[in-house]
Amino acid sequence: MTNNSTTSTPAIGRGLLTAALATALALGAGPAAAAAPGDAGGWKGEGGLTLNAADNAKVNAYVDRAKEAERSITVDVRAAALASGAELVGFEHRLKSPDSLKRKVATSLGEHPEYNVDTVLARLSDAVRYTLQWPDGAYTDGVTTASAVLSAWGNDTTKWSNTWGRTSGYKGLNTGWRAPRSGQLFEIQFHTPAGKHAQEVTHLLYEEQRLPSTTPARKKELQAQQDAVFAAVPVPPGADRLSPPVSPSAPLPALAH
Repeated sequence: MTNNSTTSTPAIGRGLLTAALATALALGAGPAAAAAPGDAGGWKGEGGLTLNAADNAKVNAYVDRAKEAERSITVDVRAAALASGAELVGFEHRLKSPDSLKRKVATSLGEHPEYNVDTVLARLSDAVRYTLQWPDGAYTDGVTTASAVLSAWGNDTTKWSNTWGRTSGYKGLNTGWRAPRSGQLFEIQFHTPAGKHAQEVTHLLYEEQRLPSTTPARKKELQAQQDAVFAAVPVPPGADRLSPPVSPSAPLPALAH
């Protein structure tokens, strides 16, 4: 469902932004994830997926860059969570595993022969990813505040998929961002507890639905099961009208990361 209404972005006080970022810095971004062991040659995954040595080396280099970029991105995201009263869910999974990334790259190369590994890596949006969650009553204001804080520090929105207005299927708000310093793409999902639970319950159904071996009849059955789960998720007031933040004319200066 398309809704052209928008939710206005509240004025975010510079003092609030600075205090939130200072608190996040005091907490720290957490230790960097341990580096995956380097591959001497190519990569082989399940289902016959492979990467040759040259492509595998490029993915390994991308993984290293994403790990480095994650540390400063996390500071901004934690500060946005603090400023908006969000719970940062699944923080330990903020970096997609090297094997998962390689599986995604190999799958994309197989589905799009016209792509090369550089093209695929440039499109990856969830190597670094986060989930922010609020109770239903605080959700809409929370999303508006968190996204405004991120935008104020120069994080640009690259994706804004608001499916709260759907009559069936997934309900939530999935967003993509580009970090100002590293240029790294990252993903933030904005959820309510009920919406996050529905996503977790339907995850295996969704994965089976995506498999090339799944028959059309089974795909239809799996979609019906997912629709039934998401139909029970309450829509927070105003959630279907949430729109991307308006980028400030000049980002606020960031504290040292």
